[in-house]
Amino acid sequence: MEQIIQLVIFFGLTATVGLITYLKCRNIKRDTSDSKDYFLAGGGLSWVVVAGSLMMTNISAEQIVGMNGAQALLVAWWEISAAIGLIILAKWLIPIYYKYNCTTTTELLERKYNDKGIRAMVSVLFMLGYAFILLPVVLYTGSLFMKSMFGLQISVTMLAIIFAVVGAVYAIFGGLRAIAISDTLNGIGLIAMGIVVSYLAMNAINWDLSGIPIERITLIGDDKSDIPWHTLLTGMIFIQIFYWGTNMVITQRALAAKSVEEAKKGLYAAVVMKLIVPFIVVLPGIVAFKLYGDVGDVAYGRLVGDLLPSWLSGAFAAVIAGAVLSSFNSCLNSAAALYTCDIHQNYINPNADVRKIGTRVALVFTLISVALVPVFAQSESIISLLQQLNGLYSMPVLAAFICALVFKNVHAKAIKIGLVFGVLIYAVFTFVWSPFHFIHMMAITLFATILVTLLLSKFVFGGQIVTPVAATES
Repeated sequence: MEQIIQLVIFFGLTATVGLITYLKCRNIKRDTSDSKDYFLAGGGLSWVVVAGSLMMTNISAEQIVGMNGAQALLVAWWEISAAIGLIILAKWLIPIYYKYNCTTTTELLERKYNDKGIRAMVSVLFMLGYAFILLPVVLYTGSLFMKSMFGLQISVTMLAIIFAVVGAVYAIFGGLRAIAISDTLNGIGLIAMGIVVSYLAMNAINWDLSGIPIERITLIGDDKSDIPWHTLLTGMIFIQIFYWGTNMVITQRALAAKSVEEAKKGLYAAVVMKLIVPFIVVLPGIVAFKLYGDVGDVAYGRLVGDLLPSWLSGAFAAVIAGAVLSSFNSCLNSAAALYTCDIHQNYINPNADVRKIGTRVALVFTLISVALVPVFAQSESIISLLQQLNGLYSMPVLAAFICALVFKNVHAKAIKIGLVFGVLIYAVFTFVWSPFHFIHMMAITLFATILVTLLLSKFVFGGQIVTPVAATES
């Protein structure tokens, strides 16, 4: 009977969010040939929706399940340090994106280098990262949560297929506007319910964390930990700058705001919300360690299933499902935007129906991500694996943006070779030879890629002397 109540509330709330989103979007006229209208919601998002959509895209199942699955306070650094990336995006990068009237973050590279090939290369790197890393991880962690919480007999892969179908429908038929509205509604529920779960978890152990090993409740990681303290001074900073400042999935929300000022308000609101997030994505996992021991990625789903009454757990499952769908359909929409704007319109048909092309891209990415879910199900720590694999494209792409914004007279061919070099060297560091922690290797990859790019530009392609430009360009 309890499971029936859970499912009724779950489907009821999920359907309600879908209905409200439909009612808010149905009368809005859309131009299927206008990429800004479809991929940036016509540039009409308020700061509240920007902040809500940002947080829901970021805080999905891979964050909640993966970070709680680490069952250690140390992973809170992923959230704490995010403030750096958000502030840099708000203060410096967003004004530049708006100045160049960018639909995608990669468009800035084309404008800076006057070379659409660079834009296409970076877009391909983004799309490969989304298809083979981010999308399957989102599906896997969301499905794992639902299975562990409800005790379902259905396989994780089948649950992933259900999430993928619903997410694709949002991305294909609603565009960014529908995604952002549903994000905001689910975001309110997620923050509220997340705080309730954390409170009940602490109450279950009488607010007593004694008996938990010190390495589980420290913010200072040793050399053998997932986040050694010294990595906070190297690669961690650049991971956050990439993720919040150049990653299309995230930055797309700020690009869709009504104005630069509206975007900034949304970003600063997200910074404030980040102060709450560690209590949702870290604390319950630590409590689960005391209650169940080292249970890994099933920790959060099991805790929620044990602590919440049936009617409340159904509601929480609904907002978690919303978080999964938010990240999944947001990523699909961003991938479709990158392909349509950066490749199809640039190289195939500049007057293409963006909705039709975007639909086809979303379907392809959906199929690839579902097929890869069983592969990620074999990982021991999903959050660590996700961050490590992201380095394959994040640092080379960030190097291209830094060369574009901090230096002048960098030759376009040098940037292209630098991108390939960055991917290859990080692949070596990841799969062949890893002398340091992967976060350090990200920083090394970034600086090596920038150095190679600048040297090639000056000595091989005969560029002028490379000199820094004002970092406060607006």
